[in-house]
Amino acid sequence: MNNFSYTRVDDVATAVREIADHGAAAFIAGGTNLIDLMKENVARPNRLIDINHLALAQIQAGENGGLRLGALVTNADVAYNEQVERRYPLLSKAILSGASAQLRNMATTGGNLLQRTRCCYFYDIATPCNKRQPGTGCSAIDGFNRMHAILGTSEHCIAVHPSDMCVALAALEALVRVTGKSDERVIPFAEFHRLPGNEPHRDTTLRGGEIITAVDLPAEGFAEHHAYLKIRDRTSYAFALVSVAAGLKMDGDTIQEARIALGGVAHKPWRDPQVEEGLRGKRASRVNFRPVAEALLREARGFGYNDFKIELAKRAVVRALQEAAAMQNHP
Repeated sequence: MNNFSYTRVDDVATAVREIADHGAAAFIAGGTNLIDLMKENVARPNRLIDINHLALAQIQAGENGGLRLGALVTNADVAYNEQVERRYPLLSKAILSGASAQLRNMATTGGNLLQRTRCCYFYDIATPCNKRQPGTGCSAIDGFNRMHAILGTSEHCIAVHPSDMCVALAALEALVRVTGKSDERVIPFAEFHRLPGNEPHRDTTLRGGEIITAVDLPAEGFAEHHAYLKIRDRTSYAFALVSVAAGLKMDGDTIQEARIALGGVAHKPWRDPQVEEGLRGKRASRVNFRPVAEALLREARGFGYNDFKIELAKRAVVRALQEAAAMQNHP
């Protein structure tokens, strides 16, 4: 681990100024991802800016009947919050399917959005990796790529985003609030994470010197008909091979609105609103769900070891939609 300096900040303006003035600096809150990256020499900040004392650890009423999650609220506090459990159970279930209880007690909302891929080549500094060192190549394309992306890939990177929480936030169409040196802005969740393209080292659309301050949940949480399905190699503390966050608004057995987000298959949570629109007015049945799954995966491409994920993802979409439609009421 390299030498670095440390400072603690007590307000957002100071945090933004510190990160802007020190180009190789990094914010640290729970540290559940950053410390691992520093230990492996993947991340080498010259300055850590401790933001744990910022007033961003509250869950409170948001705009238009929604809920606002402060960037420093822990994953555990979000998952077990009474309003989240009641109004946004999809989010609660997604969080509880990820990591371990100890990590959820430390990991923060903002940090979850910014966590880096768990690609083994990204973590191995002896191998080429465009995400870690642009221009060196992607070892995963011709390597062991069982966990890697099948959608939205490029010749430069086939890594996947590791978060469970973000898959649910994508389905809910959350908003990300950020503050920079000169202004504040709101980023729709679908626009927050990037596909790799020719700049796989850029995970998000954050600008230099910006900090996440909150995540806003909309009024509609799909509490009555939802499912979070995570398929993994073992039942706990494992990243998804494929995950699906599904939310349905129903009138009897007819679908009025559908949201489907996939995890474990792309560089960001994967959605296709046009495909979702195809379920509007349809009866909730497997015969209608399978064509949706086919459409969502129509551009999927495997790289050898991960070819199986294409069919696995299709079946997972169908199962998640069936589970969401079958809910009679929120438990």
